[in-house]
Amino acid sequence: MAVSDKMQRLTARTDAAVAERKAQIKQAAEHVRADAEPVDASLPRRAIASYSTYTGAERAVDRLSDQGFAVRHSAIVGRGLRSVEQVTGRMTAGRAALMGAAEGGLIGLLFALLFGIFFVGPDFAELVLYSVVVGVGLAAPLGALAQYAYSGGRRDFVSATRIEADRYELEVEAESAGEATRLLESMPATR
Repeated sequence: MAVSDKMQRLTARTDAAVAERKAQIKQAAEHVRADAEPVDASLPRRAIASYSTYTGAERAVDRLSDQGFAVRHSAIVGRGLRSVEQVTGRMTAGRAALMGAAEGGLIGLLFALLFGIFFVGPDFAELVLYSVVVGVGLAAPLGALAQYAYSGGRRDFVSATRIEADRYELEVEAESAGEATRLLESMPATR
């Protein structure tokens, strides 16, 4: 009889805790839903500040947020965009094979870990080693072959492309621009 009473009390406490947690989750979801209302991008916006770096514009939005401004009505807009392709090195068959080997080794390791749940002890270590070796062995020549087939000798270099802007404007919906400008001007300048 005592065990049954303890089980009932435990069940009642658990049910109460679960109900409380569900209420907390529901309240949090409603709060998130209210913040996630779609922004009407068609509303007119006005530039209130211009920065030479994205970090500067980001810092300004953060300062507005700290002052309680509804930053969901703002946008950081890059002006004078250009694409910059930075050449990082030469692509040779050896480099392509090395990159293929690294990718194959990682894929082999992933499969070993995935299927490793069925193995224990030294069998698991052997599975990992075998999978990595097979991944490297198969992917290295495929990487070199793919590089040759893809470029055909016309593009024997590796590069990274990024988009840069000359300046970044902080734009705010026109009806909130005055308040945002006032808040930014009232804050001390930071480095």
